[in-house]
Amino acid sequence: MTTMKLRLRSVSRRSPGDVAFTIGLFLLCAVILFVTLYPIYFVVIASVSDPTMVATGRVWLWPERISWFGYSQILDDARIWTGYRNTLVYTVVGTAVNLLVTLPAAYALSRREFAPRKVLMFFFAFTMFFNGGLIPMYLLLRDLSLLDNWLVFILPSAVNVYNLIIARAFFENSLPEELYEAATIDGANYFQFFTKMALPLSMAIISVIGLYYLVQHWNDFFTGLVFVRTYEKQPLQIVLRDILISNQAFSGGAGGSGGSGGGSYAQQYADQIKYGVIVVSTLPVIILYPFMQRYFEKGIMIGSVKG
Repeated sequence: MTTMKLRLRSVSRRSPGDVAFTIGLFLLCAVILFVTLYPIYFVVIASVSDPTMVATGRVWLWPERISWFGYSQILDDARIWTGYRNTLVYTVVGTAVNLLVTLPAAYALSRREFAPRKVLMFFFAFTMFFNGGLIPMYLLLRDLSLLDNWLVFILPSAVNVYNLIIARAFFENSLPEELYEAATIDGANYFQFFTKMALPLSMAIISVIGLYYLVQHWNDFFTGLVFVRTYEKQPLQIVLRDILISNQAFSGGAGGSGGSGGGSYAQQYADQIKYGVIVVSTLPVIILYPFMQRYFEKGIMIGSVKG
């Protein structure tokens, strides 16, 4: 009760200019939030609305004439479940490998007594600006027998240098040196300190980097398009692309053979399938994010505030 009275008293002492600034800032944030979220919301309601209502611009805030045609066409396609299975495997295994490689490397590079760390960081950073290009990459993966192999989704991207730098900065600036000295007095070596003390204290950065890697694997489209030929190994993004192209081709064929009316009708349902594809491909990551938000908000600020 006392705290509430102090807050009310503090608000009452604010000048009219401060109050106007606060209201203006609130309205600006509300506008930015609306502009950011409305496109996502529109895709969701358009995916379950009658395509005719969407095409005529009558869907704004609420779904009109609920229609599940788009989702039924997507989910009835057996390829979608194969793509989901492949993408889940690539995402889970790939993220685990990424963390297994990135975190120990970042910890080793954060230790000041590790003499070659500056040289190694130079080579890591060099790859962020220069690479051999697509054709040398293709030839290298061919020689390593990774073409049309599910490991092509995991091994070539085992380390992301940007995430490595973030993790290195965390280990270097957020773990006190006194903590390591106390652990060595108790007989701990580098590996024991890393596994028993550094990792449990690094859940924020692990969650952030893990989410980055997870989204990277989930949205990986280019790898399957260029390096994989067997359809049973294709990720979800390629499957959704093929479903979308096939429906667009159907709408074009309907327009050419059945007149403009039939083509327009088919195009409307193709658009509904397009909206459904967007929802199906993004929904799992959107559902996962709230569970990691607490760690994400803390970890994303690493390195921005010193002291």
